Amino acid sequence: MKKLSHLTRTSLLLGFFFLVDKILAFSRSILIARQFRLSPQLDAFNVANNLPDLLFALISGGALAMAFIPLLTEFLTKKGGDAAWDLFSRVANLAFVVTAGLAVIIAAFADTIVRAQVGIAPGFGPQQQQLVVDLMRLNLIGTIIFSVSGLVMAGLQANQHFLFPALAPILYNVGMIIGALIFSPTIPYQFAGLTLPAFGWGVYGLVYGVILGALFHLLIQIPGLVLYKFHWTASLDIRDSGLLTALKLMAPRLVTMFGIQLMFIARDNFASRLNLVGAASTLTYGWMIMQVPETLLGTAIATALLPSLAVYASKQDWKMFSETIEKALRVMLALSIPAAAVMAAGLHPLLQAAFHFDDAGTNLITLATRVYLLTLAGYVMQETLARAFYARQEPMLPLYSVLVRLAIYLSVGVAGVTIFRSIGVPVIAAGEMAVLVEAILMLTWLNRRISPPIQVLTAAGKGLIAAAVSGLAAYALALYLPGSGVMTALIGMAAGTILALFIVRSEIRLLFRLGA
Repeated sequence: MKKLSHLTRTSLLLGFFFLVDKILAFSRSILIARQFRLSPQLDAFNVANNLPDLLFALISGGALAMAFIPLLTEFLTKKGGDAAWDLFSRVANLAFVVTAGLAVIIAAFADTIVRAQVGIAPGFGPQQQQLVVDLMRLNLIGTIIFSVSGLVMAGLQANQHFLFPALAPILYNVGMIIGALIFSPTIPYQFAGLTLPAFGWGVYGLVYGVILGALFHLLIQIPGLVLYKFHWTASLDIRDSGLLTALKLMAPRLVTMFGIQLMFIARDNFASRLNLVGAASTLTYGWMIMQVPETLLGTAIATALLPSLAVYASKQDWKMFSETIEKALRVMLALSIPAAAVMAAGLHPLLQAAFHFDDAGTNLITLATRVYLLTLAGYVMQETLARAFYARQEPMLPLYSVLVRLAIYLSVGVAGVTIFRSIGVPVIAAGEMAVLVEAILMLTWLNRRISPPIQVLTAAGKGLIAAAVSGLAAYALALYLPGSGVMTALIGMAAGTILALFIVRSEIRLLFRLGA
């Protein structure tokens, strides 16, 4: 029961903080969208983020979090805290040096990276391309800070500490909100009854907010390092056996993350070729909205599971390993499928009220978001299944699966800017359906390696039934109830959610039995 209590509490704690983070992220995006509308400046800002995000993800973000936490957990279990922090220091030192070096190279060749036909934004005009270059160079400062902060998150999570890492993204969004409210406006801004000063930096102020948020992201985690008696080893000796082991585990993960991030870069490349103002921002916002339930249902549970799965794997307790993953996937599928249907049903008036786009812009972002919501179940499955392989220290299979996903995504994206160019944005979004293929592949491969095999068809079936009932109820209420569009949409989504929860109630109870 102790392990059950720990996993359940951790999942719920992370879910709560991730919810706060997503609320702030959504608020930040609304503030930015209302200031800049669907404009060339907003497209440039969203596109400029992707290459620095790629660098962060490869060097110290997702690349190390999944591959590094199981190794740190093993060091903590078998060699103690001093050895684990020594390994952490060596990896952090190397990550910082490599990130800084690559940032300098990217800054030097930013023009070519942006303007080349296989680059980030070949379809933008010269002035908009130059803005992307300038913003991207400035954004790299935040990336260098994240190179340390992202590893600190992994170090604390390996110690089964999740509070400060969960607070870090929240404070990152606080920094970005400051950028949107204070750094960007050219005239004093009215917010919550207060008149805020205006620095007048325009779209550049958003990037200064990113840098401030990155500093907040790092500083909030420093008390956690003190709590777990972190000590720094000032060494870059790559001959260290622990560092070599980490690099061997990281290498496939680096390629895996490169493939995932390449899809975001390709997305902007495709969007820039549509000759449609707002195409890149629409795809960015649609994906961000889908990520709200994905983070709450997928990332929160999967993040809580990884250290425990690593312990089960190190003890070769495959029965507990399999049962824990099965319970998590059943919960995720039973909730994510109807969540996508309910959100899709009531989305349009809420987006119209939030972003204040014109009718064409609102219709476009609604359609893109609904397409992205079709990928929700695949994303939540992928979150846990990828971590299962990293817990087993088998990083090659997630690499193979992401290569299949990348090939499908690129094929659909090319079709979206050629054969189906008149449809455009929704076709590019539909390329993300490849994540469902990836998740099915990983589940098949994992079941061949563990016993008992993981069974999720019943949960998926219940999820589909709940989606049909709750989605239709939500749409009907939103359409036929008297009142404002926002109010009827909220009532419909609330009613649909209650119906879905009733149908999948047996799967929900599994959340409280993780690890049991």
